[in-house]
Amino acid sequence: MIEIAHPAIGNEEIAAVTDVLKSGMLARGSVTEEFERNFADYCGVSHAIGVNSGTAALHMGLLSLGIGHGDEVIVPSFTFIATATSVSMCGAKPVIADVKNDTYTINPDEVSENITDKTKAVIGVHLFGQPFDIDALEEICDDKKIFLVEDAAQSHGAVYKSKKVGGFGKIGCFSFYPTKNMTTIEGGMITTDDKELDSKIRRIINHGQSAKYLHTELGYNTRMSNVSAAIGNVQLSKLDRMNKIRAENAERLCNKITAKGIIKPFCNKGSKHVWHQYVMEITKNFSMERDEFSGYLKDNGIGTAVHYPIPVHMQPLYKNPGYKCPVSERLASEVLSLPVHPGVSAGDCDYIAEVINRVK
Repeated sequence: MIEIAHPAIGNEEIAAVTDVLKSGMLARGSVTEEFERNFADYCGVSHAIGVNSGTAALHMGLLSLGIGHGDEVIVPSFTFIATATSVSMCGAKPVIADVKNDTYTINPDEVSENITDKTKAVIGVHLFGQPFDIDALEEICDDKKIFLVEDAAQSHGAVYKSKKVGGFGKIGCFSFYPTKNMTTIEGGMITTDDKELDSKIRRIINHGQSAKYLHTELGYNTRMSNVSAAIGNVQLSKLDRMNKIRAENAERLCNKITAKGIIKPFCNKGSKHVWHQYVMEITKNFSMERDEFSGYLKDNGIGTAVHYPIPVHMQPLYKNPGYKCPVSERLASEVLSLPVHPGVSAGDCDYIAEVINRVK
């Protein structure tokens, strides 16, 4: 089976973890601090703060911005649920907006229409490894004096107009879940150029401590461990190479798949897509329904996934007849992800395309 995702863990990661285990310094320490410095340098930002998940990165980041009860934060409907639930965790209201037809990222026009006097931030998601329209969102946020937050959980190393993502918004939030472009098994990172915000986040993730056993504000325990950071340091050193393989696999699939009724992924000019997922649309003009097609590929040894089958505005948690997100609803019924991770070979890509093109 060609798996839809597979973490690229090798002997270097195992050795790095072994060194930490032997040291006895397992919780947050010098290895985590090293990873934070390395990740900040990689993203071209002043500060990076390691946490224990991508969801924690969003939650802690929003809390550091003062997001709370009575506030509204605009989020896209076509995304993983954590983009919205992180807002709810702060006691604020996620206001759900539709996405663009081509990039599947948040539609700036929809953002403008949803801004009220309660809006405090907009979360743009660099979905599947492709940056959202940062220029348009920055203009809106600057004009309305609200925060721009980058959900970069799927876009480590992605570039928008010669600059890596994670350095545009007030904060950037990354995930290191095993299926991501790089992993720490579980983990996340918050990036920022704001020194005071960096200090505040570090307090919030560590029980609100401003000094040892001195707790000056409500805090949480969402720190990253040295064990996770050890994996992260090795993975970060491999990230560009792994992203290059993803891009080569995606290009090969785009060139080889010729079946009618399939819309292949769109790449925005001026951006570098890092292909967390290779997502295509199975339209009504294709000879199989999406789920039947997925089963056909599975029978031929090809793993697939649907990212995402239920838009945020249709989830029981947030379902509201007032939300109109037709693009997100259409995508949820049509998208299908193919394997594109570094463990997929050129021959695998040729085989995947061959199996797809057999369908008449």
